[in-house]
Amino acid sequence: MNVYDFDQTIYHGDSTVDFYFYCLRHKPLMLRSVPGTIGGFALYGAKLWDKTKAKQQMYRFLTAIGDSEQVVQEFWRTHIRNIKPWYIEKTRREDDVIISASPEFLLKPACEQLGIKYLMASRVDAHTGKYTGVNCWGEEKVRRFREVFGDAQIETFYSDSLSDTPLAREAKTAWIVRGDELIPWAEWEKKKKKK
Repeated sequence: MNVYDFDQTIYHGDSTVDFYFYCLRHKPLMLRSVPGTIGGFALYGAKLWDKTKAKQQMYRFLTAIGDSEQVVQEFWRTHIRNIKPWYIEKTRREDDVIISASPEFLLKPACEQLGIKYLMASRVDAHTGKYTGVNCWGEEKVRRFREVFGDAQIETFYSDSLSDTPLAREAKTAWIVRGDELIPWAEWEKKKKKK
């Protein structure tokens, strides 16, 4: 099986950021949540909050958008085009797995449209913004994968970020994605260490 990160990997951009700004344009009541979001990320930047807590603060905007499932469906009507052609045309397979820090409720409709059966992402309540678990990031991605697939071998792993090195180490082959370019993981790590 092949495993993919989602944002900046098979999706041009960050789906959570895109969804946030989509909601700002279409659901003006959520403007009230912006100061809390800025404050939460300031506390994260100051290392007073962890990433899960800061992102949960941001997701509080969900309480102001009404039927969040409907809004997510509307979002994907215009944003599914951001899926990268190399994924759709060259690497997509029936047993693909997506593992992402973005919220599961946001990615699930996109995965369904793409025919992706296996999605592991941050568990965030679509109505309250509260996490049930931790941010699906770094070592947590490995834990989540092993929880579902046991000792199954990852054939190829794709991600845009070295924060996914724990999962890359589990794969036979790993690629860093830069735009539409695929770079061997080890080559990218060496390049970053030289800087």
